[in-house]
Amino acid sequence: MKPRSTLATWLGGLNGSRLARVLERRRDAAAAPEPRSVGELAERLQRPGSVALALPRLARPHLQVAEALAALRAPASRDALAELLEAADDEAARELDAVLEALADHALVWFDGAGKLRMAGALRHAWDAPLGLDAPLEELLTGTTSDELRDMLAALGVKPPGTKSQRLAALAEHHGDPERVLSVLAEAPAATRKLLEDRAGARPARFIMSGSPDPDPEPEPGARWALDRGLLIEDRHRYGPARMPAEVALALRGPGRHAPFQPVPPSVERVSVAPVDVDREASAVASTFAAGAASVLSVCSTTAPARLRSGGIGARELARIGKAAHADDAVLRLVLETAYAAGLMARNGDHVAPTGAYDAWAEQEPSEQFAVLLQAWWNLALTPTRARDEDGKALPALSGAPPCNGCVQARHGLLAAAARLPAGHGARVTADLGPLIAWHRPFADCSLQEDTPFATVIREAELLGVLARGALSALGIHLRTGDPEALGVECRRLLPSATATARLGADLTAVVTGTPSTRLAALLDSVADRETSGTASVWRFSAAGVRRALDAGHTPEGITADLAAVAAGPLPQPLSYLIADTARGHGRVRIAPAACVLHGDEPALLAELAAHRKLARLGLRRLAPTVLISRSPLDATLAALRAEGYAPVAETDEGTVRIEKTRPRRAAAAVPAPRGSRARGGRTAAPNLAKGSTDFDPIALATRLLAAPATIPDPAPFEGGAPFATDTEEIVAGWAKQLPYTDVRQLAHAIDTGQAITVEYVAASGNLTVRTLSRLELAPPHLEAWCHLREDERLFTLSRVHGVMPT
Repeated sequence: MKPRSTLATWLGGLNGSRLARVLERRRDAAAAPEPRSVGELAERLQRPGSVALALPRLARPHLQVAEALAALRAPASRDALAELLEAADDEAARELDAVLEALADHALVWFDGAGKLRMAGALRHAWDAPLGLDAPLEELLTGTTSDELRDMLAALGVKPPGTKSQRLAALAEHHGDPERVLSVLAEAPAATRKLLEDRAGARPARFIMSGSPDPDPEPEPGARWALDRGLLIEDRHRYGPARMPAEVALALRGPGRHAPFQPVPPSVERVSVAPVDVDREASAVASTFAAGAASVLSVCSTTAPARLRSGGIGARELARIGKAAHADDAVLRLVLETAYAAGLMARNGDHVAPTGAYDAWAEQEPSEQFAVLLQAWWNLALTPTRARDEDGKALPALSGAPPCNGCVQARHGLLAAAARLPAGHGARVTADLGPLIAWHRPFADCSLQEDTPFATVIREAELLGVLARGALSALGIHLRTGDPEALGVECRRLLPSATATARLGADLTAVVTGTPSTRLAALLDSVADRETSGTASVWRFSAAGVRRALDAGHTPEGITADLAAVAAGPLPQPLSYLIADTARGHGRVRIAPAACVLHGDEPALLAELAAHRKLARLGLRRLAPTVLISRSPLDATLAALRAEGYAPVAETDEGTVRIEKTRPRRAAAAVPAPRGSRARGGRTAAPNLAKGSTDFDPIALATRLLAAPATIPDPAPFEGGAPFATDTEEIVAGWAKQLPYTDVRQLAHAIDTGQAITVEYVAASGNLTVRTLSRLELAPPHLEAWCHLREDERLFTLSRVHGVMPT
């Protein structure tokens, strides 16, 4: 049985509500299979990967306090930390305590039994040189001989003790006293003083050198005097310049040099704004975006966008879709990226086509459609509307760029910043929220857009109605809290239902206010051409549009009846005349395949076609008064006649009219099943956020953990340890011997349940890589899985898996 760590001891001493707070903020550590003890929970919380997930969610003062504590080399006292941060007065002390409390809620910093501050080991190593300080003296002197320590003490005027450990302790005690270090520096040569003072204010140098070390490197001017007294420490292998111990640097910086601590966020000029005005603007822009999204994806459903050879959808295709859907570039990119992330679109060969999930999504109400895209935007690992790179070169959409966690943090930081504004107030200028984002999420991606930090992500939030009138809308509030059910309720409140009727005008237009229903949009798209989209969409009827509907198999009577059913009033007379006139000319000429035959009931019309100059390239020849043949294929002949204003129809081999109705292209599942895997259900419908909720109950889990034994022994199958919970655990543990039992449990659980998992894997090259795997199949000593990094099915050796994290 492993001894309890200080973190496990601290966790075991918490009450249920406080432990639940830790579990809520570090959900990855509570992922299935849930930990069975506070000891196992502590082990998960201290994983480097878990700490790495928590760090980007911290605000600037939290990171500043953590860095200062890392520089003090915890365990350290709170008073020492307060002195370093210059947080001695009452207000600063309260703010420091609040930051420490927040870090404790993340289980990153805690008090041990002796009242000292401890920190997670992975967090301590997050900085190579916290506050610009190198390692402490004792760490730098590792490997130094006893004689070398004796010489250093003698040069300092300190009588050397007898043993090596005593000499090391005496030197550490000397350098730990700033006054003694400064008194030594006062006797140093001018060149040495300048060197040490310069080095004390700079970050320590780090070098990775190839080849053999220089046996006699040239020391810096004045360095030898400092090396002899341990004020600088030379690397045992003589790589790079000499290093300055942290104690010496702190002494030279003096008591007036403090670590940065900014507990108060930057101020923003505010204006009063009524909640009803925020709701009104959020409703308007969200409805506009929902209508635009439906239009964009409808265009993609009709003609799947082509992919560039280099990947993504290029400028030409974006222009085509934008023109057809009447959407600007920002909305177009935002819709495509969120739809792709939500599984509504997927790669299909050299195209990006809608999936089967799109058809289910298209039948939903605008509020449900919008909620799916909004949730996808919240978790999107890129900034979708960013159209150009740092060099000004145009970026394709859906290019498959590497995930950008800083982009996610910029989005989350924006909502955190807006949430901190007082109730009933918004930012006078939304661009002023940029510095607030940087304070709330220092890890955020601050790519410049029009010379303004975070302008792109702020604009995206405004396009979606998350930010309205400079304030966080109800959509943004529930998006930030992660409550999908409440978000669905707000979407239904703010976005009106789909419109099922249209106002048909005598000017041959159809006007739909709000978002048209799928049935209404499909009907109007089939018989008319869309001119505008947005809060109100306009279609225009023409002979070409009516012919298009007739070509697709509709009858004049059916078109009239369908339009009358959706019209807000009686069908305008000019529209009825247009349908009737177009129908009279439709099918007067029929084209049969032979390669090909044209026939009709009007000899004069056939004679006109045979004599038409612009149709001469078809090679038309008259066989009979009502029959022509063409040397061109049927489709080419059909297109040529229509281009000249005729209205022919095509026939099948049986002589019936050919219905020209194209079937929408649909992409297959985004991730194919691995070879030999058992069938598992795939996603076939768009997610419904209003119904989705998590079963995670931090209070219940905290109660179970506090009631369980503090530490549960790891199974040891060959040493008589506790039994494994499943056969899969036993097999994985037998082959992946370097994994701790909690990692074995999570990997086995992913295999048994078919869930995705993230692993640290040592590749054949020897490099440590991070892979997300799904659809795992156990085939000892290997693991067969779909690798999301390589986008291919791969075989992994269990013994090379060195760490496991929930995805």
